[in-house]
Parts: sequence; C-alpha cells; structure tokens
Amino acid sequence: MVSPEMIRHAYESCVRERVRRTPLYTSGAVSAQTGCVGLHLKMENLQATGSFKIRGATWRIATMTDDEKARGVIAASAGNHAQGVALAARMADIPATIFMPERASIAKVKATEGYGATVVLEGANFDEAVAAAKARAQETGAVFISAYDDDDIITGQGSLGLELLDELPELDTVIIPIGGGGLFSGVARAVKAARPSCRIIGVQAAGANAAAQSFHAGKLVPRLTPCETIADGIAIKAPSERTFEYIKSLADDVVTVSDERIAEAILLLLTRMKVLVEPSGAAGLAALLSHPGLGVGQTACILCGGNIDLKLLSDLIERGMIRSSRYFHFFTSCPDRPGGLAALLDTIAKAGGNVMEVTHNRISAEIPYGRTGVEMLIEVRGEEHIARIEERLQVGGYPVRRLD
Repeated sequence: MVSPEMIRHAYESCVRERVRRTPLYTSGAVSAQTGCVGLHLKMENLQATGSFKIRGATWRIATMTDDEKARGVIAASAGNHAQGVALAARMADIPATIFMPERASIAKVKATEGYGATVVLEGANFDEAVAAAKARAQETGAVFISAYDDDDIITGQGSLGLELLDELPELDTVIIPIGGGGLFSGVARAVKAARPSCRIIGVQAAGANAAAQSFHAGKLVPRLTPCETIADGIAIKAPSERTFEYIKSLADDVVTVSDERIAEAILLLLTRMKVLVEPSGAAGLAALLSHPGLGVGQTACILCGGNIDLKLLSDLIERGMIRSSRYFHFFTSCPDRPGGLAALLDTIAKAGGNVMEVTHNRISAEIPYGRTGVEMLIEVRGEEHIARIEERLQVGGYPVRRLD
C-alpha cells in the first residue's frame, strides 16, 4: 500500500498547487432528506475537468522521467480519467492519446478533445477500451496511465482525503463511490491513518457491483455480465487486485444503490442546492437515501464528478417530474372525427392542465373502431391536480391509463 507520507508528499510538493481545493457544502434540506444531520458534501464536481481524476493524473505525470514524457501518454477512460490525463498532460506539455468506449458520453469526448488530447473511440465498454489502449502503448512506446491500478494514481487521489481531514478533523464517516477503486484506495488510506475510528463506506451502482460482492465474499469476484447502470463513471467490471486490497482492509462496508436512487439524488442536489453532478458523483448521496443510518456523526459524502450528458440530464428531469407528480403521462382515446382531439384538449385545458406532448395511435388493437388512441404528457401541479383531471376525463368519456 502507499503510505500516508507518500500521499502527504505528493499533495504538498505538487498536487496542492496544481488542482483546486474544492469546498465542503452543507444543506439543511439535503440533510433532512437523508436523515444525516452532520452531512458535508465534498464538491469534486467543481474540480478542474469536473472530477477528482485530475489529482491522480497530475501526480502520475509529475513522477515520469524526461524520457517517458518525450514518448507521451496513453490512457483509457469512460470520460473523467480521460479529461484528467488530457489536462495534466497539457500542463506538462506532453502529448496524450485517450481511448474511450464507442458509446462514451459525447460531452466527455468533446471535453477531452478540448484539453488537447487525441481521442480514439474503440471498444464496446471500458475494458475493451483499456485493451486497445494497452496495445497501442506497446506499439508506440507511450506510457500507459491506468485509471486506478497504479500507486501514483492512488497517491494523487489520496490528496482529497487530506483536504477532508483538514476541514473536518473530527470526521466520523466518509462515503466514497467505487468504480475501479483508485479514489477509494487513496482517500481511505489517508483518512484511516489519521482517524482509525472513522467509518469508510464504499458505494457502487447495483448494475456494476463487483467490488461490493468481492468485499462481502472476502475475495475478488469479477462481474461476469456486462455492467448496466447510468453511472458510467463507476461502471467497471471489477477493481484490480491492487485496489481490492485497500477495499478489503480499509472499508467498513460497501453498499449498492439503484439507478432510480441515483437519479433521485441528482435531482435533489439540482433542485435544493442548485448543484449539478453526474450519476457516479451522486452515488454517495444515493447511498444515504437508500440506507437509513449510513451516515453517522460528522459525515463527508464525496460528489466525485459533474460531467453529465445533457441528453441524460433531460431524461432524468422528465422522469423525475413524472415521479414527483409534476407531469401526468397517460394514454386515452377520443372519437376519430373532426373536432374529436380538440374536445379532448379543451377538457384538459378547462381542468388547468398544460399539454406538453401529444401522440396519435390509430392502429392499437385495444382501441375500439371509431376512436383514436392518444398518448399525452401534461404539466400539472401535483397528485391532487392529476386526480381532478383524471375525473373530468372519465366523466367526459375519455378512459385513462397511466404510463410510467
């Protein structure tokens, strides 16, 4: 394992002056929602490049020899490590090539290119992108920089733990998202060395849960099926043997969260704090929402990234509006004749609904002859308003079937 002294040296000699010291925020509304009174949010979504990854990348490149720097660097990433390496390489004035999965977030691809790196889209997932990147590094002699399986990367990420301890010396709980385990390893090592009593909780998406399964099994158990989660930043099939040693020895628990809870956490931060995070960045808060009592005492929850694709954000907001009864999404039918749809819309307007989308469906087998199906999305004021609109529709002869 890297030593606390190594983490301190990296921070004081290099990382501190090259990356942002991100703030700790508190929110009464978010604390109340999670039931965690002493909650503090570490805002790594405000970090340069939008995530913590710049910390490890900066230190890894700083340790390279002049000969290695001349050969350039290669990395593989779903997005955040890509941007961290790209910016760190640009600051060191060395070339960087980044391999990203073919379906990587468009926002992250463009941002990586914007930091000056050459982006190669290859592989159906992160693991295939890594294999392609390593093959290219062997061909060219460039230095491959792992996203997490590297002592210097872990050392750099540990700088975040030092900042937590500096601002919260009486820290009782730290909640850390886990993908490959680099962030967890560095932060857990720094915090446990200074505060052995501090609880270290790892969090994974349920659809990418190899670290959680491995922790509870006491041995590394790689995921055999593809990762399925909106949290692409932590969608890794398994931590490495190196990072699993940190997880096994330093974690007090590793929990999982559903995509639904992650989405809820994103929207909670957006609506109550005006803070935007990506799904992996919201995993820690999702854990507090999912597991009552998880945050004990002075609790730091790391919001590890903010690079969310705008299309995904739009989808999350729309679905969140439906779940919170601000949108009413339903299927009905109306007479298939001139004025039939207008009469339906008039009924909704008189009930105070604001029509957002209308879709005709004349060929559904469940629609009687002489009528046309209509799928509608309308803006409403809450569940009571939905009930009033539904009643008026039923009275007017319009059957209603709610849609998720």
